[in-house]
Amino acid sequence: MSNLPPSYRSAGETMEFDPVEGAWIVRPQRKPFPTLHALLFVLTVGSTILAGGFAYSFSLLGILLAHEMGHYLTARRHGIPSTLPYFLPLPSTIFGTMGAVIKMDGRNATRRQLFDVGVAGPLAGVVVAIPITWVGIRLSSVVGEGSFAGALSLGDSILFSALQRLVHGPLPEGQTLLLHPMAFAGWAGLYVTALNLVPVGQLDGGHVLYGLFGPRAARISLVALVAFALLAISTYRYWLVFVFLILFFGYRHPPMLDEEVGLDSPRRWIGAATLALFLLVFTPIPIR
Repeated sequence: MSNLPPSYRSAGETMEFDPVEGAWIVRPQRKPFPTLHALLFVLTVGSTILAGGFAYSFSLLGILLAHEMGHYLTARRHGIPSTLPYFLPLPSTIFGTMGAVIKMDGRNATRRQLFDVGVAGPLAGVVVAIPITWVGIRLSSVVGEGSFAGALSLGDSILFSALQRLVHGPLPEGQTLLLHPMAFAGWAGLYVTALNLVPVGQLDGGHVLYGLFGPRAARISLVALVAFALLAISTYRYWLVFVFLILFFGYRHPPMLDEEVGLDSPRRWIGAATLALFLLVFTPIPIR
């Protein structure tokens, strides 16, 4: 009788013949060290430190890491193949990064599973962003407008403005807030969250919208995209670049295996709250 390897093994395992035992042994498959992920993260740490300092870098990367790990861990829990986050350094810019992404194969995922992955990222990111923003605003200073020549004038989202009023109260006429690096990181984190929550295509907001409405989400996404384009034309034309990118990659969410299976009641409430979160963190005119 020959020593043939068993015809069964679990995913992530490999077969090795042990000459001492004279039998095939199942061993856990060693995963290669994520060299590219680590290198991009280190480069992004460097580029964000150059953009705003250590406090800014660690605060912003903490928000981005929470966001992407929310996606990653939820995808893994549902058995959806996904990668670790790829951080994207962007030196010589005010942010120092283009954010982070994960690659995910959701072709065999259900509508509910993809919804869970979509909401997990923004909610995890906001949970980290709010306390960082709060502390950053407390460390910020109220100064006279025009005190610092060449400084950027940032717009406020509803959430950021509410946190500012809670900490400093209504600012007197002619006064503005000089943001501490942690506050700027919080602002940037909320800004990135808003972009991800635009309810179109395969953005996080698109996953949420598709989870809530299924195939009908395509019509709602088209209306949202038209509204976004009109906002860009009337207020902030740089948004048109974002509109063109959405058109290029597609505003329709790809169909899922169980299109007609809707969400349960808790997920519907979470989905509605997540779309409402978009309105709270979106800044119509980010930079004046």
